[in-house]
Amino acid sequence: MKKKVRIIPGFGLSMGVTLSLLSLVVLIPLASLVVFTAKMDLSSIIEVITKPRVVASFKVSLLTALIASLVNAVMGVVLAWVLVRYDFPLKRLLDGMIELPFALPTAVAGISLTSLYADTGLGKFFAKFGIKVAYTRLGIIVALIFVGIPFVVRAVQPVLEKLDPLYEEAAGILGASRAQIFRKVIFPELRPAIFTGFGL
Repeated sequence: MKKKVRIIPGFGLSMGVTLSLLSLVVLIPLASLVVFTAKMDLSSIIEVITKPRVVASFKVSLLTALIASLVNAVMGVVLAWVLVRYDFPLKRLLDGMIELPFALPTAVAGISLTSLYADTGLGKFFAKFGIKVAYTRLGIIVALIFVGIPFVVRAVQPVLEKLDPLYEEAAGILGASRAQIFRKVIFPELRPAIFTGFGL
C-alpha cells in the first residue's frame, strides 16, 4: 500500500508544539477557572460577580467597547469608501496602514498609545482643553478604536468593490438624491458587512 505523502513537512511536530502552547496559554487557565468556580456555590458566585469593583469593570468594558464599535462602524465605512471610490497620492500607503493594528501586538499598541497621549506627548495639547486621555475611559476608547477599525474596513471594502455602480446611476437617473442613493441602494448592501465589522 502506498504511503500517503503529507503536504506540510513536520506536521506532527508543528501540531504538537501548537497544541502544547495553546494548552499552556489558553486551555489550562480556562480549566483552572472552571475548577475554581465549580468549588463555589451559586450564592458565592453571585456575591463575587456583584462586587462593586467587578460591576464597575463590566460597565467600563461594555460601555467603552460599545462606543468604540459605533465609532468604528461609521469611520470604517468612510475609510473603506475613500479607499474604494477615490484615487489619490499615497492611497496604497493608507491602505497598508489600515493593517497596522493587526501587525502590532496589542500590548505594544497600548503602550505606544499611552505614551503618545500622556502629558509629555499629544496629551499636553488636550490638557489645555481640560481633556485627559491617558489612563481614562477616553484612552480605552481610543485604543479600542485603533485596534478595531481594520475589522470594519476589511469587512466593508470587498462589498464596496463588488457593488455595481450601474444601480447608483439608475437611481440617479430616476431622480434620487445622493442621500437617497446611499440610504436605499448602497446601505442595504453594506449593512451585513457593517454589522460583521461592528461585532468583531
